[in-house]
Amino acid sequence: MADTFFSMFTPEEIALISASGTRVTLPEGWAPISESTGADKAYIILNGTVSVRSHGEEVAQLGPGDIVGETAILNHSLRTATIVALTPLELIHFTKEQLDRLGVEMPSFHEALEKTAAERFPQKS
Repeated sequence: MADTFFSMFTPEEIALISASGTRVTLPEGWAPISESTGADKAYIILNGTVSVRSHGEEVAQLGPGDIVGETAILNHSLRTATIVALTPLELIHFTKEQLDRLGVEMPSFHEALEKTAAERFPQKS
């Protein structure tokens, strides 16, 4: 099993992160994030699988413990991919403000966000 976003935290930290957002459930086929839209939210997947699609092509699948939507928020850019639910989803929804506040209260959370974003979108030198 590959490392997930949540694998970078202790159970206590995961509880704090989880309590900072809002739990939501979405049906299969739903697209909570659309390419080329503004970056105002992110989600951590608790249960289910999503397809990450760029220009209509699947570039990855993500599941429990993974975060989606963080890169555009960190980069202050438009979305680079559409996220589509391949199964019913249970998620933690974060507003940009909730992510910012959590990053200040818990520096390890901000570091993990930056690490995840850098792995997904390596900077071109």
